[in-house]
Amino acid sequence: MSAARRIAHLDMDAYYASVELLRRPELRGLPLVIGGGRGLARLADYSGRGVITTATYEARAFGLRSGMSLARAAALCPQAVLLPADFDEYRRVSRLFKAAVARIAPQIEDRGIDEIFIELSAHGGDEREAARSIKAAVREATGLSCSIGVAPNKLLAKIASELDKPDGLTMIEEGDLAPRIWPLPANRINGIGPKAGEKLAALGIRSIGELAAADRALLMRRFGAGTGAWLHDAAHGRDERALVTEREPKSISRETTFERDLHPRRDREALSAIFTRLCEKLAEDLRRKGYRGRSVGIKLRYDNFQTLTRDRTLESHTDDARAIRRAAGECLRRAPLERRLRLLGVRVGSLAAAGEAADLFG
Repeated sequence: MSAARRIAHLDMDAYYASVELLRRPELRGLPLVIGGGRGLARLADYSGRGVITTATYEARAFGLRSGMSLARAAALCPQAVLLPADFDEYRRVSRLFKAAVARIAPQIEDRGIDEIFIELSAHGGDEREAARSIKAAVREATGLSCSIGVAPNKLLAKIASELDKPDGLTMIEEGDLAPRIWPLPANRINGIGPKAGEKLAALGIRSIGELAAADRALLMRRFGAGTGAWLHDAAHGRDERALVTEREPKSISRETTFERDLHPRRDREALSAIFTRLCEKLAEDLRRKGYRGRSVGIKLRYDNFQTLTRDRTLESHTDDARAIRRAAGECLRRAPLERRLRLLGVRVGSLAAAGEAADLFG
């Protein structure tokens, strides 16, 4: 690990639920989950097949967690309050907190709607004070709390941000690896998923410390040379990845999963309205981010969980909702429409900055 390098990972606390509590402060202190449904309801009254997007810490105390089916969650905590997700609002607040951070530390790697990496190496030993200032700025801009981990690299900073949630600030130094990181479960390393965790457990490796003590050659034989070497390096806190401060998107998409399966013909009116709205929101996303696209595609997931995509290329770049809807409709006509649908999505790719697209294609 390089002591000179200081990277922060900022993770918003129970983000979607926390945004909702800003609008519904009367729900504070109650177990709350964000997921399916059409309005405020008790979890016990939910009859769909959605999953939890996120849950407040009060709900997590009952064992509720992201990705759990709402039916299972209702069995564990029927008194929990259920709210539908409002991604437009979550994106709006996300822009606010990232702008607040950028005014203090402008070198940021955007990792999604609720987390970022921040370069703090230039703060000359005052990383803790810088992190406190960032936390205060985020709260002032949004009314929300965040947790920050500061470490010599991205891998350790991400682990650190989870150690003292919510509203935590955790500093990891050169000598902290053995006492603070090695006792943690191996799957706390970002990139070790359930399958890798099972393979490690079969080798008797359950903690990061046990992974660090494992024979590197054995890991390379069992997981492949590249993955095995990475596992060993990660357990020893080695990570030389730089922050990616500019990332051009390859495509922008919108999709929705239905509360119940919809039939392309019997539910044609409802599907048509949803389809049009997705295209309108996608056009808004393109204009807000300053892009136009030249390819349009659709994504369908049927009731048997099979997924199908169709695409077509336009004569020129566009960010117009009607043009996107027309092209997406042409893609839809090339798809089998005998089975009921679980999910519908629209995507625009082959992106160019709006100014460049205008110069090239008029």
